[in-house]
Amino acid sequence: MLVSAKEMLNKAREGKYAVGQFNINNLEWTKAILLTAQECNSPVILGVSEGAGKYMCGYTTIVGMVKGMINELGITVPVALHLDHGSFEGAKACINAGFSSVMFDGSHYAIEENIAKTTELVNACNVLGLSLEAEVGSIGGEEDGVVGAGECADPDECKMVADLGVTMLAAGIGNIHGKYPENWAGLSFDTLAAIKEKVGDMPLILHGGTGIPADMIKKAISLGVAKINVNTECQLAFQEATRKYIEEGKDLQGKGFDPRKLLAPGFEAIKATVKEKMELFGSVNKA
Repeated sequence: MLVSAKEMLNKAREGKYAVGQFNINNLEWTKAILLTAQECNSPVILGVSEGAGKYMCGYTTIVGMVKGMINELGITVPVALHLDHGSFEGAKACINAGFSSVMFDGSHYAIEENIAKTTELVNACNVLGLSLEAEVGSIGGEEDGVVGAGECADPDECKMVADLGVTMLAAGIGNIHGKYPENWAGLSFDTLAAIKEKVGDMPLILHGGTGIPADMIKKAISLGVAKINVNTECQLAFQEATRKYIEEGKDLQGKGFDPRKLLAPGFEAIKATVKEKMELFGSVNKA
């Protein structure tokens, strides 16, 4: 069954490790992540962007696929199905479809509108027992058309949003979606520490986990980060493994590629990437 992310993140915060959120884009990605979480005995969060939701035929289809896999694969570790960087309408649609967790990204609104919309979703999630992630200070890069420059969040605004009763808070601390440029200044730990002081025990979220050095990851966890998002690294691993398979020309004697065999190397590459990240985040054997 699907669970709220609240309990797993509270345990992670207290235990000084982080739960990985790995975005899913198709059946193979979902299966690879679930099997790896089970093998590592790690809780896991399956992230779904609104773009991926459309690609996979809608949120109801995704809920059915994930629940079916959990049952058929015998998955016993905690699994949360989470909308990633959702709009206000997208968050409501995922709540109605049966997601166990949603993110409302109101970081591009004025703080007053961010608070108003977040408040409405807090009320709905509390009634249904779902976890809710909010964001203050946009994350660098682009996520489903929302572009951020990697700004640092205002700690006072973080407290205002945390006080609404959200489950977890994503706060910009110089992190970026996608690959990090060579001149990246790194994470602002002064900002993270200031936010932690304001919001107390609120689990904090680090987006853009691909490419952040291991020492920065560990320091962020020590300062209250309890969930780290990874997507680009899985995409790159999947792409490279699939490219190699195609270049080797392993088709069926001129009959074309069997899609099950074509996607198998990418499947294994995602499993390896997810395991590596779970070990870095310290979530292995924490289910």
